[in-house]
Amino acid sequence: MAGQKSRQYFEDLFVLEMANNHWGSIERGLKIIHDHAAIARKNNVKAAIKLQFRDVDEFIHPNFKGNTDLRYVKKTEDTRLDREGFSVMVEAIKAAGCIPMATPFDEASVDLCVAFDFPLIKIASSDMNDWSLLEKVASTGRPVIVSTGGGSESAIDDLVAFFEKRQVPLAINHCVSLYPSEDSELELNQIDYLRSRYPELVIGFSTHEYHDWHSSMLISYAKGARMWERHVDIDYQGVPVSSYCSLPEQCDEWFQAFHKAREMCGGTEATRRNISEREVHYLDALVRGIYARRKLEAGYVFSANTFAQDFYLAVPLRKGQLSSREMIEGEVLTQTLDPDQALTVEHVEKVGGQEKAFLLNRGL
Repeated sequence: MAGQKSRQYFEDLFVLEMANNHWGSIERGLKIIHDHAAIARKNNVKAAIKLQFRDVDEFIHPNFKGNTDLRYVKKTEDTRLDREGFSVMVEAIKAAGCIPMATPFDEASVDLCVAFDFPLIKIASSDMNDWSLLEKVASTGRPVIVSTGGGSESAIDDLVAFFEKRQVPLAINHCVSLYPSEDSELELNQIDYLRSRYPELVIGFSTHEYHDWHSSMLISYAKGARMWERHVDIDYQGVPVSSYCSLPEQCDEWFQAFHKAREMCGGTEATRRNISEREVHYLDALVRGIYARRKLEAGYVFSANTFAQDFYLAVPLRKGQLSSREMIEGEVLTQTLDPDQALTVEHVEKVGGQEKAFLLNRGL
């Protein structure tokens, strides 16, 4: 039951990763939230809009502050937002009907996630074995999503065992840490691998492909992924959009593909599906009914040894008629049957009750 409850945090969740695409501008961040939340509401999906938190003063070594040659350092400094700025965006995410969450890249940022009372915390692929950070995240007791990226099998095993021991709800994403990813690099079979290795966990797909917002959704859903993540951005104020980021209209296509995949895959994979009346009636029309090959008198005893001499099977099947599906070995004929006459429930003694009612409604 606890495992099932944990799954509810993650199943059918879309994580829209804003990352640093606000570029330090609250106005730009709010427009990303507004535009993508509108698409999520239009498609009636459960969406989280995710921020990234770094304690910039401590995150960058003093000797490298202001360095413009290291892309990571430069972008971290160029996109810096203070707590008040993040607070404005967090409130906007809530007001837009989405779930606020973040990826903290240091321990102080975990405290900020708690201060904002985020219901979920994300761990980046690069930090999946940063034990100092993981200890801090686990101490919050909040459900955690981790992208596996280039992690080894033993590294993922260690991660899963770490959160399991601390009874912290966990979901893991299959992820290829290439930005962008070519279709040939998606490795979607890894979803099968992760589901098999960690059957109690929700497995998701964090993706950076840029050619198609439809096919990978259909495939990943059919393989059992039940959580998805993409980087999102907007075409606004002439700011270049990275090829691995999805615009609102592309997320619209992505969400629609999700609904199509769910429609096509249908219900549960754990039990036999419910068979519709429409399908039953269609198949009944293809079943062969039992017809007398010659005249048979009342008192005739049915036997498999003489069946082919005395009866034949043919379509159509009539209402109340016995068919190739029914077992009639040892039954006694109660009325005379003429050649080519249908054998019905009225001709035998032992068919009654629910079975008789079913047969009377089956066929033409």
